[in-house]
Amino acid sequence: MASPAAPKANPYSISQTNSQRLNFSQIFSINFPLFSDPRSTRLVSVHCHNPNLDSVKMDQTVSGFGSGSGSSAHSHTPSPPSAAIDFLTLCHRLKSTKRKGWINHGIKGPESIADHMYRMALMALIADDLPGVNRERCIKIAVVHDIAEAIVGDITPSDGVPKQEKSRMEQEALDEMCKVLGGGMRAEEIKELWQEYENNSSLEANLVKDFDKVEMILQALEYETEHGKVLDEFFLSTAGKIQTEIGKKWAAEITSRRNSRLANRPN
Repeated sequence: MASPAAPKANPYSISQTNSQRLNFSQIFSINFPLFSDPRSTRLVSVHCHNPNLDSVKMDQTVSGFGSGSGSSAHSHTPSPPSAAIDFLTLCHRLKSTKRKGWINHGIKGPESIADHMYRMALMALIADDLPGVNRERCIKIAVVHDIAEAIVGDITPSDGVPKQEKSRMEQEALDEMCKVLGGGMRAEEIKELWQEYENNSSLEANLVKDFDKVEMILQALEYETEHGKVLDEFFLSTAGKIQTEIGKKWAAEITSRRNSRLANRPN
């Protein structure tokens, strides 16, 4: 979440212990780093039903993402139900992990990562048709663009993690999540969509990046209204960075509503 908030303690840390166990089954486990605080490595142990995950070593703790064997060929057969449920259970963290920028500003009960992605997907659904833009692909990109945060958490500028390092952490987390899914066509599609957004390499990615900013300032306006706060930095951090016409129009409408609210605010 893009927010220049001052560094604070990580109040939403997923675990207070050195490892956390997701009890999917008792067949075997894989371990990989969990960055609930991106400046310190934790380990999460994922118990999976699927014994056919590529490049997974049973009961082995790894010191970093990508330290196992290289990528292997992906099957084009559907993922078994066990792998699908393991993956979805891991994605539960997107529902339970709160967006850190709001926590840093004292917002009680703030939105989760999944909340943010869901409304972005709705933005893609209701946006006017644009020449050369695939609406379905926009929806898919919105759904997966922050999916790696199920493992790394919501890394903000206040964490002091360089952009390149953040991208590396998220890429390796995504690879691990796709191993849990069991590889195959759906896993490859998720990787492709995520990389497209990360590299801003298409019209669809460009539009969804605007939705990311627009959704954030809309949420900021809502929290200002609900909590009586002034959250200027979220508006300042996105000013001049929205590129598409629909993004600019929506941002202008949000800003107009905010200005009216501030003008009528009792002194």
